[in-house]
Amino acid sequence: MKKPRLHRRKKHIFNKIDLTSNTQSDATNAAGEPLLPPKISKIIYDANDMQQCELSFADLAMFKPDADKKLWLNIHGVHDVDLIKKIGDIFHLHPLVVEDILNTEQRPKIDEFDDYIFLETRLFYYHQDSMSASSEQISMVLGHNFLLTFQERSTGAFEPIRERLRASRAQIRELGVDYLAYALLDSVVDRYFSVLEDVGEASEALEETLLLHPTNAELHSIHQLKHVSIELRRAVWPLREVINSLTRNEKGFFQPATMPYLRDVYDHTVNFIESLESIRDSLSGMMDIYMASVSQRVNLEVRALTVVAMLFMPATLIAGIFGMNFHEMPWLAEKNGFWWAIGLMATIALMMILIFWRRQWLSSKT
Repeated sequence: MKKPRLHRRKKHIFNKIDLTSNTQSDATNAAGEPLLPPKISKIIYDANDMQQCELSFADLAMFKPDADKKLWLNIHGVHDVDLIKKIGDIFHLHPLVVEDILNTEQRPKIDEFDDYIFLETRLFYYHQDSMSASSEQISMVLGHNFLLTFQERSTGAFEPIRERLRASRAQIRELGVDYLAYALLDSVVDRYFSVLEDVGEASEALEETLLLHPTNAELHSIHQLKHVSIELRRAVWPLREVINSLTRNEKGFFQPATMPYLRDVYDHTVNFIESLESIRDSLSGMMDIYMASVSQRVNLEVRALTVVAMLFMPATLIAGIFGMNFHEMPWLAEKNGFWWAIGLMATIALMMILIFWRRQWLSSKT
């Protein structure tokens, strides 16, 4: 086999992942969820038949791919190092590919070899209650007659694809495993649109609340949605380049009948990026609305304090004048001088209130 073309560094990072040990330092995955036992699902099919079964680690010792039928091997739980290494030995995967499968924090990428194509993407899930999103890494190895997929957890995200395989006379069974790889990529992109739709609905509801009565809770929600949009952007931009590389089909792993579908997925990815940028702009606008609302509330409070202070300024001035320590001052000897002073203070205050009212300073709507 010729030297593979790799689109990244070629240095092993065995200090991060030990390929000779099955021990796990953590009992949870990257999303903080408990690790589940690995599960291997095998589907072999052709245009006339489809068989599905579960494999154990012991079954892999005598497992041999059937060259006459198409194979889809899906592995849930990539934390089992021995299992992934065993599958790598069976299908002659490059050690760097095995390493990348085990490292579940990779960005979407593609590596092309003579005998197979290796690509990675991320599958997103939106959590409406917390306005957050989680993701799992999906690794695919596409050969001439087999497809390997590796997932962190068993979520049923690809169950619709299995249902299509179970249907007799389905197009997905008549075409090769390259079409199956397209179908899986298409489901990943569809999941992105589903998450984006949820984010869009949440942002619309949030915008209505902001216009009525913005609070710190809305500010937190804006930050949550912006974080989701950033995570989506980090995943989709490199995925677009991955799919674009697949559409060039330099190694010939995709049949001509599959190429229009791949280009359609690429178009969907471009449309998704445009929609995502629109929502990101909307969230930035909502942040501006929130800051403007907070600034307006502060201005109203300062104006209220200013009005109160101005009402007391004439009274303070009058009291200060008549409180000066002089023996001879007008009106000090008046019998009703105190009430005249109070009346003068009240009259000036009423005149100022009238002026404030005419200028609409006493209304919170201006």
